Order: sequence, then C-alpha cells, then structure tokens
Amino acid sequence: MDRRQLSNRFHKPELLAPAGDLKRAKTAILYGADAVYLGGQFFSLRSRASNFTLEDIQEACVFAKEHGARIHVTCNIIPHNEDFEGLEEYLKKLEEFGVTAIIVASPSIMKLARKVAPKLEVHCSTQMSITNVETAIFMHDVFGIDRAVLARECNMEDIYDITEKCPVETEAFIHGGMCVNYSGRCTLSNRMTLRDANRGGCAQSCRWAYHLYDGKNEISNDALFTMGSKDLFTADYMYDLMNAGVSSLKIEGRMKTEYYVATIVSGYRHLIDEIYENQGPLSQERLDYHKKQILYGENREVCSGFYAGNANADSLIYHETSNADVNHDFLGTVVGIDGTHVTIETRNKFNTGETLEILSPYNTVRQFHVNSILNAKNEVIETANQPMTRVQIDIPFEVHEKDILRRSR
Repeated sequence: MDRRQLSNRFHKPELLAPAGDLKRAKTAILYGADAVYLGGQFFSLRSRASNFTLEDIQEACVFAKEHGARIHVTCNIIPHNEDFEGLEEYLKKLEEFGVTAIIVASPSIMKLARKVAPKLEVHCSTQMSITNVETAIFMHDVFGIDRAVLARECNMEDIYDITEKCPVETEAFIHGGMCVNYSGRCTLSNRMTLRDANRGGCAQSCRWAYHLYDGKNEISNDALFTMGSKDLFTADYMYDLMNAGVSSLKIEGRMKTEYYVATIVSGYRHLIDEIYENQGPLSQERLDYHKKQILYGENREVCSGFYAGNANADSLIYHETSNADVNHDFLGTVVGIDGTHVTIETRNKFNTGETLEILSPYNTVRQFHVNSILNAKNEVIETANQPMTRVQIDIPFEVHEKDILRRSR
C-alpha cells in the first residue's frame, strides 16, 4: 500500500510513558500520557530505578483513574526457580488495585497471571523478540496475550505487516535508550559485574569506555571505544506508526528524571494530537517544531533505530562523552505564585535578560523575558546560579505550581 495514503487503520494510539517513582508517574499523566508503565520492587527489569511499593502502585492506580489514564506494571524478569516466591500474591494485588496490564517476558508468568489474576491484560514484552506475525499469533493462541510489544529490531515494513495481520493490539517503542544486543538479551553486565541484566541488574556495560588492543598494542589512544547506541527518536515516523494501526506508542526511560518525562511526554502528546487532527502527515515546518520540543529533553544523541531498515554505524556513539553533553535546559519548577510574582525552585543557572519558557500540562509552551531576579532575601541578583534555592521572577501570564521553567533555544 502507499503509506502516505490514509489507511482504514489510522487512529490515535495510546501514549505510554515510563515512571521510576510515584512523582514521575503523576507527572507523566499530567503532561499527557494515556498510560504509564512502572515496576514494582520485585519481578521487574529495572531494579536500580526507585520502583514502587504496593502502596505506591495502589496510589498510582487511583491517580490514573481520576485522570482517565491507565497503569501497566512490568513483570518482565527472566525468572529462575527462586524468583517465583510471592509472585502469585503479587499478581492478585495488582489486579485488586486496578492495574490494567502486566508486561511479561516469561511464558510461565503469562500462564500464572491468566490463572490467578484473569482481569489483568497480558502484554508480551519486547524481550520476546516479536519480529513477525506468526510469533504474535502463537503467543496469542497458546498464552492468551492481549498485546504484542514489537521488537525494536522491526522496521516500518514489518510494523505495517504485523499490525495488519496481528490478532491482538501491537505496541512499538518511539523514544529512548536502545540496547545494542537483540531485544535486550545481553550478558555483558552478568560477565563484568555479576549483575544479571535479565533479572533487573543491567549495569549498561555497553556504554562504558573501553581500551582496545591489537595483541599487546593499544589502538585506542585517540578515543576510547564504546558500544553504546544513540537514543531512539521517531518523530519522523509518527504518522506511519499511526497509519499502520499501532495501538500503543512507548517511551523508554523508567530511570529518567521528572524533567525528561514531562518534556518527552508533552512533545509527543502534541505531535500525535496534531497528526490526528490533520488526518495525515504534517508539513515539514510543523514537524520540525514538534521535533525541537521533544529534543529539549535529550541528553544523548539520537537516531531512528531500525525504522528505516537496518541500523548502521551512524546509530552508535563512538566518541567520549563529557559534562558538556549534559542537558542544562531545566532551570527550575514553579513552587509559589503571587499574581505575576512567581517563586522558582532552581536547578540550573539563568540570568537577567534571558528569554525563557514555561512548560505546562495546562497550556502550550510560552516564552517570556526575565527582567529581574530576587533571591530569598528579596535582593536583586543578576544570576540565579545556586541549585535547589528559591528565587522570584515576574512572568506576564498565568502559570501553575509544578510548571517547569526551561531555557529557550
């Protein structure tokens, strides 16, 4: 089919956001996520994330329901025998709290969930490497999955074909970290740190800087070697994903900051909404605008992954990273409002005379000029350069507590 032509599968998909703790879950929902996926303190592949207690998961479900959103919980470890202890009770609790779905990479957990918590949807994790429709059909027929999370190694032709013929919903990644191994099946961390990547302990060894040797002769004097991939960024393929009929678009990043979550979710929310309203591809000017908004949240270089075909050498990071690569656009959060006088809890440095922006779940991005800055002693200062302190600035439009102050590019 001509992919530029609107298909009968074109629709507005679910925007699925990550959350490493309760605060980030609420932020994701407020900034436009239709659903949030999170991990409990057990049975999840991101053991170094803050992760949720059962009480946190229950509160997240209540908050999500109040805002018309859903909660998905990762149960995506590759379990050993001892990992099943407490799992049955855990699944029953998730069902009781109103969790919509669990994300699973083990057929044994899928079967157990169907038996003890039948109201939970079972979403087949990307670690199951679904790269063809026959696998999706098998997983549905044998294990009763409700959604197939497609492997990140799928290209757009794969996604169109699988989604058209798949007996269940499909989900695809649209943004965030990319594993350099196939669908996350990596043992570098196990070998180098004794932390099992498939049981929640990945040390991201592919991103380390390595000395390379030819025999005893080092050949990496100019730059150390890293196998790390650039982050996935799919704004250019958003219309295609919607036109293919993908049901859920997933952002990676349960260990990312609240600023990252707010920025990336907000950027994709507005992009998806405008494409849907346009009922077709956007102009290059409008697409570039949305791409700029999304990339405000990035610390790393980006690529389109496998969507255009096989990822090539340009998708890997070969140079050393430094502090200069860190994103300093997040300047602070609104913590108090008195008319146009707004109190900011600072994060990064900004100056009098700069043009800054407010990112808010309640409005579009708006700019203003900083005419003056007052510190906590009500003294005029030229620069706010002490993180986690409070300053006051004038903002000539309505803002809300927890709105984000950021640098304008």
